[in-house]
Amino acid sequence: MKIEETSIILPLPTQKDIEKEEHYWKVTLPIEYVTFISKYNGAVPITNVFTVSSHEYVIERFLCVLEDSEDNELGMYDIDVVLSQIEDRLTDNEDLVGVELLPIASLFGGDFLCLSFKDREQSPTVGVWKHEESSELEPVFLKGFSSFKEFLANLTE
Repeated sequence: MKIEETSIILPLPTQKDIEKEEHYWKVTLPIEYVTFISKYNGAVPITNVFTVSSHEYVIERFLCVLEDSEDNELGMYDIDVVLSQIEDRLTDNEDLVGVELLPIASLFGGDFLCLSFKDREQSPTVGVWKHEESSELEPVFLKGFSSFKEFLANLTE
């Protein structure tokens, strides 16, 4: 996978930052994703095309983890900022504490690439959350890959 190195959002998250988010989101992130975000926080990929359900998607930018999103000019790409905008459309469980769908990249057209913890808490699947088709407590999620590692292996330019 190729990344536009100058697009990485600094500061990179520490292990402590990631553990804090895992606690807040009530999930355990896959090690491949933790390694990725620790190195490529919020980066723009050059290898940015993937297919789910016979439809090609283009990643605009991976989302990031920032300790202080308000003081960062790219804070709008912080996962918590994105969650605050769409969280009621990411679950069908109004009593949910934590997340079931965790947005990890913004896609061309307004959709998001997400880790889905709904059925596989310890090993989330990866797919596309459809923003135009989702409504409050009625998310539309297309599973594409059984793991983050499989997702990365299927990216093309």
